[in-house]
Amino acid sequence: MKRRNLYLLGTVLLLAFAGLAFTSFRQNLTPYVSFDEARQMGRTLQVAGALVKGSSSYADGALSFTLREPESGKTMRVAYRGLKPGNFEDAISVVAIGRYDAGAGQLAADKLLVKCPSKYQGIGKPEVKTYGSKPEAKT
Repeated sequence: MKRRNLYLLGTVLLLAFAGLAFTSFRQNLTPYVSFDEARQMGRTLQVAGALVKGSSSYADGALSFTLREPESGKTMRVAYRGLKPGNFEDAISVVAIGRYDAGAGQLAADKLLVKCPSKYQGIGKPEVKTYGSKPEAKT
C-alpha cells in the first residue's frame, strides 16, 4: 500500500510539472500573424513583410518604418527602439516581434529580424559544368 501511494504521488507531481511546462511554453510562443490579426491581439506576436522603400526614419535610437504584407498588400507602421541593423535599407523581408499599440496605431517591436538578399547570393556567376554519357570527339 505504501509503494502504491508513492507511485500515485509521483504521477500527480509529473502531471503537475507537465501542465506547468505546457502553460509556460504556450504563454511564451510568439506566433506569426497577419497584420489584421496583429491589430486585434493584445499579446506578443510576429509579423513579417517587405520593407516599403523610403519609409524608414532613424533618430535618437528610434527606428520607424512601414511593412507591406505580401499576400494582401496591406501596410503596417512599426516602431523599434534600439540600434538600426546595418543592412536594414537593403532588406527584402523584415520580421518584427512585439505588441500592437492601438493608441499609436503601430507595432511596438522589441526585436527585428532582417533578411538581406546579398547574404544569400553568390559572388559572380557559378561555374556550370555539364557531363555527357559519351566523351567528346577531338578533332
